Amino acid sequence: MLKVVAPMAGITDADFLNKVIPYGFNVATLGGYSLDTPTIEASKRIIERGRKEFVFPLDVIFSHIESEVASIKKVHNNVKVSANVRATTPQPIIEVGKIKDLDIVEINCHCRQEEILSVGCGQEMLKRDDLREFISQIVDNVDCEVSVKIRANVDGVDTLSIAKAIEDSGADYLHVDAMKKGIFEADWDLLNRICENTGIKVIGNNSVNSIENVKKMIDTGVYGFSIARSVISGNLDFNITNF
Repeated sequence: MLKVVAPMAGITDADFLNKVIPYGFNVATLGGYSLDTPTIEASKRIIERGRKEFVFPLDVIFSHIESEVASIKKVHNNVKVSANVRATTPQPIIEVGKIKDLDIVEINCHCRQEEILSVGCGQEMLKRDDLREFISQIVDNVDCEVSVKIRANVDGVDTLSIAKAIEDSGADYLHVDAMKKGIFEADWDLLNRICENTGIKVIGNNSVNSIENVKKMIDTGVYGFSIARSVISGNLDFNITNF
């Protein structure tokens, strides 16, 4: 089972991941990173209002990710390294997907910051008519596996239909933040429906903060699960190596 350190912009860099991987994770996700002018400018605006975010110039970002991947592989060469990225076109994501030793490039269809949504990225990607083609172009031109991280239950979006479209695109993984408005626990039923109605490898995210909830997550049929906030906050008080 995949046990993933999920991305949190401005936090999950190589130094942080090297410290937490020994707690039982077999996939470590860098990012999220903005890769083109619109998303980089959006990230700068996010920082201006006091939120953490990674921002690197266009002439630095790709070499930076390559260096971060190498830093993790040097210490944990048996762990898969993923990079969560966003861009308005496939080409910058393809460039990241060719980085040496990167195991997974993850397309961010998840961020809900207004600055990112305003340039058509993050969860706004789920409303694109050409989403399947966007992902397929990346799948066909990278040297690594492809994951797509989505936010569930976005207004105006049928999550199960999106999951099927992502499967049809050829992506290897579907990383689902199974949040539901007004509910303070993962949408277990939705995860179960996705797993039962698709063949893609599903990584479940949200509410993985206790042994009980890890078991609930596994029972939905997911291929793996990811944790972010419990790790970052230091509140992960159970051993994930048992799963």
